[in-house]
Amino acid sequence: MAQDRATVLVVDDETEVADVYALKLEREYDVRTAYGGREALETVDEDVDIVLLDRRMPEVSGDEVLETIRDRGLDCRVVMITAVDPDFDIIAMPFDDYLCKPVQSDDLLEAIEQQLAASDLDERLTEFYEVTAKLALLEAEKTPRELDGHEEVAALRERAAELEAEMDASLEDFADFEMAFREIGRQPGR
Repeated sequence: MAQDRATVLVVDDETEVADVYALKLEREYDVRTAYGGREALETVDEDVDIVLLDRRMPEVSGDEVLETIRDRGLDCRVVMITAVDPDFDIIAMPFDDYLCKPVQSDDLLEAIEQQLAASDLDERLTEFYEVTAKLALLEAEKTPRELDGHEEVAALRERAAELEAEMDASLEDFADFEMAFREIGRQPGR
């Protein structure tokens, strides 16, 4: 049964934070821990299913780790877990989810389960989740005035609508996924 368990890599330069997350997860998953960006790049490989990645770290930032993971073509999901408030720069970042610290245990586990489920679903649904997660973050952090007229935000909204229309055939899977998304307190942007 152990080979059926997902592998989660926890990356945070604050040892205590990384260790607390690892402790919360080790009952459900095989957990690896890296205490900084450089160690994360040495640890991540094709066996890792989910990376929980702190964004602000000295030497090698979470943004750099994320970019390197994608450049290597590793097929893992990346959840940014950080105290850095999201800004428009997240639009171009290829993460799968973004949680702001402090993160409750239930939300952490739910985010991992969502990513594991998304990795088994249609690529359009995965992209829809990524796009709507970014929209939800920006809508929570920015005023409507800041969002109005922002070309990249408009493009995200348009892409979300396109993807949603394409997924009508698999509406049942989408409804289950959207319900799970809402359970951790976020709403897809529309």
